[in-house]
Amino acid sequence: MRKNAFTLIELIFVIVVLGILAAVALPRFGSTITQAQIASAQGDVASIRASIASERQKNLVQGDNSFPDLLDANDGKLFSVVLLYPISAQAGGGNWQQTAAKAYTYTLSTSGGDLPIAFTYDNSTGRFECINSNTGDKLTYCNRITQ
Repeated sequence: MRKNAFTLIELIFVIVVLGILAAVALPRFGSTITQAQIASAQGDVASIRASIASERQKNLVQGDNSFPDLLDANDGKLFSVVLLYPISAQAGGGNWQQTAAKAYTYTLSTSGGDLPIAFTYDNSTGRFECINSNTGDKLTYCNRITQ
């Protein structure tokens, strides 16, 4: 007698193995999104900081010893004064938003929900940093983004 199909035991075994693999793999995919957003924010912060320094050097050549007053020109694009290709403000994970004239947030999508990390720009020193009100997870992610 020839056997042309899988037995019920074989099918259950395959389903159990697939379930175990899914249970191990799915949490890793969730953290991958956060890691990608952190890497994106690190690149953005590095570009913004380099552009602030470049703008100051341009001012120095013209005899002005100041940093740019603002990072954007109220044109709906963030950092349009210092970046050649400004960032569009959007809501949600992995996006920048402006909260005040010199204050911004970068929102990370984490397993606990969206987490806004606050940044400020100080035009007297040219520093673009996380602000002191970040605590707990926000401070941890802030440190990872600005390293």
